[in-house]
Amino acid sequence: MDLRRSVYEDDIDALAEDVLPLCQLAKDFEEAGEYEQAAETLSPFWSGLLNRPKTKGLQQEAQAELLLRSGTLTGWLGSAKQVFGAQEVAKDLISESATLFESLGMSEKVAEARVDLAICYWREGGLDEARVTLRLVLDSLGQSQSEQRLRALHNSALVEWRATRERDALRICTEAAPLFDSSANDALKGKFHNTYAALLRSLGTSQNREEYIDRALLEYAAASVHLERAGHHRFQARLENNLAFLFSSIGRFREAHEHVNRARQLFVNLADRGGAAIADDTLAQIFLLEGNNEEAEKVARRAVHAFRPGGEQAELAEALTTHGKALARLKKAPVARATLDQAVEIAQNAGNPDRGGIAAISAIEELNDYLSVEALENYYRTAETLLSNSQSLDIKTRLGECARRVLSAALANSTAAEATSANFSLDAEVLRYEGSLIRKALEESGGSVTRAARRLGVTHQGLAFILNGRHNDLLSIRTPVKKRRRSIIRHH
Repeated sequence: MDLRRSVYEDDIDALAEDVLPLCQLAKDFEEAGEYEQAAETLSPFWSGLLNRPKTKGLQQEAQAELLLRSGTLTGWLGSAKQVFGAQEVAKDLISESATLFESLGMSEKVAEARVDLAICYWREGGLDEARVTLRLVLDSLGQSQSEQRLRALHNSALVEWRATRERDALRICTEAAPLFDSSANDALKGKFHNTYAALLRSLGTSQNREEYIDRALLEYAAASVHLERAGHHRFQARLENNLAFLFSSIGRFREAHEHVNRARQLFVNLADRGGAAIADDTLAQIFLLEGNNEEAEKVARRAVHAFRPGGEQAELAEALTTHGKALARLKKAPVARATLDQAVEIAQNAGNPDRGGIAAISAIEELNDYLSVEALENYYRTAETLLSNSQSLDIKTRLGECARRVLSAALANSTAAEATSANFSLDAEVLRYEGSLIRKALEESGGSVTRAARRLGVTHQGLAFILNGRHNDLLSIRTPVKKRRRSIIRHH
């Protein structure tokens, strides 16, 4: 039976028995990234974005399925079209479906709804809510080999990566990889390999490890194969965008431009406004790496304009950070500062502290010459607080560099009266300030020299040398040095 044709020819009351098959057809379209076709399939029962489907007279399972499909499509289409309020409506519809499925004892469908709910939280920037929701799913499914467990694992890795908790994300991907290998769902496998590759690229560039970059290229190749089999053009566009990031991070800008242009064109062809804005932000970051600040500012402004109405606050904060950096490099300091301040505030309010912390770091890096010592210190304290849970070595190194910039600015700001005072010593002031930073880092790291060194952006050996030399009064704070075991390799 041609379900879509019968929908338009028969009376809706007579179609109640066809709700579940129609929902399955809509889900098939959705999993291929064909969101408009999925919405059209449900049109007899659902009039589209921001509307509630017609559930009156339907059995509970049919109601729950219709609510779930319309909710997930509201989330995807709202993101693609950047429609304000779409994610809130999506969360309400999906939550209602989860409640109905729970009352029917359909645990797998409850898990599916909660994964989709977590995706809505993630789009809004609420990473903690997404993390908690996905943890509930994983706890409820145990060690089952179900598709919903794979979806929960993939999205958990994605959430941790976006939260700059790279070690946690890598652990999840490493443990989940064998499970995805045995899956028959090409779209799901393609999404996982794409996320795994992006994580490896991030680790490879921040830690300067070529083996991670090589592995990332292999994962991208695997993702491309599976997404092509699934015919998922939207995620093929996301893959192209991620490849652009990879090639720009290793200085291969011609290839980076080719991939980001391909990504943007795919998104434009799909009328995906949100995806095109993501590609614009990537393009702006490539221009910044190339030193083409005018083009970077123009493209970043376009990305910000696209994200403003849609409610995807984490993406907006990232685009604002890119725009603020471009403005600063064009020596438009006041508007750059206002833009970066907005990025910090939006990310914090959305529940994505790491994005806010990165914006604060960017303010110190880009506006160091234009800010007062007090402003620099405020930005540093904000960044340090918001990034306290970050596991990114790159971010910790940048934070350490910012600490040194703030210290230099504070010392340079010493008044002439202090400099000429008989009691003032520049060397002593440097020593005091350095000691206060090291003390704070050690206390927050539980006495671990290794972790404190990462916070300060120096090596373990470097910090140990400073402690034993200039600040042995702080040795009592550090944890005892452990004797290293003798190597099992004999030297002849």
